Amino acid sequence: MSFTSDEMQRLQSYVNQDAEASALFQKLLHSQDMERHKICHEIRNPLTLLSGTLQLIESRHPEVRSFEYWDSLCQDLEYMMHLLEEFSLFNNSNSLHPETFSFRSFMEKLVLSFAASCANTEIEFTSLLEDLPVITGDPVKLRQALLNLFKNAVESIHGSGSVNLKAWFHDSQIHIRIQDTGCGISEEQLKEIFTPFFTSKSSGTGLGLPVVQNIILAHHGTVSVDSRPGFGTTFEITLPVHPGLSEDPK
Repeated sequence: MSFTSDEMQRLQSYVNQDAEASALFQKLLHSQDMERHKICHEIRNPLTLLSGTLQLIESRHPEVRSFEYWDSLCQDLEYMMHLLEEFSLFNNSNSLHPETFSFRSFMEKLVLSFAASCANTEIEFTSLLEDLPVITGDPVKLRQALLNLFKNAVESIHGSGSVNLKAWFHDSQIHIRIQDTGCGISEEQLKEIFTPFFTSKSSGTGLGLPVVQNIILAHHGTVSVDSRPGFGTTFEITLPVHPGLSEDPK
């Protein structure tokens, strides 16, 4: 039996109301993470060996590059390695290493990094950072989540368009809104976008948004989305400032 992302979010909100139930739930999630980690490890070893073997064959016999299926074989292997890497990120997305840091400084660095990536493109990036407090969280995982959303925003825009970021503090929570003028998401797809391996992209793995959701839920926050085809997409994240996080639950 499997749960949808919405069901998992509701279940976690229920158990978070009771400390003992929350601890048991986190222990269950950790046991599932360990099983997925073992699967990744067992698959990674032979794939790495296979990749090395193909590289060795190509170096010793350059003529294989002209073989009919050689490029396809290498591309398929590269995709499997990428999928495994994404699955590993998904597996570790709710394992946090929390620290206390300035969220304003964190966002300023992120904005500068993303703005630089938009230079010399047809995408206009604007941002508004209001007063933001110190927060307890995992800055590496939060950066990963936000960059995932920025990446999706850029990939949804074909030609010229814009991405807008706003971050503010209200009612003991940090709010982050990322809006784009991209192609938008259909109502049917909206129901599935946080489901692992669901993707509408030809080369996508369907793990980017589930990773985002896992990271935000691990911070006891929320992530919501509003979109219509042809009218762009808006993601909004809320993060409690002091959520009482702990490292990898045992």
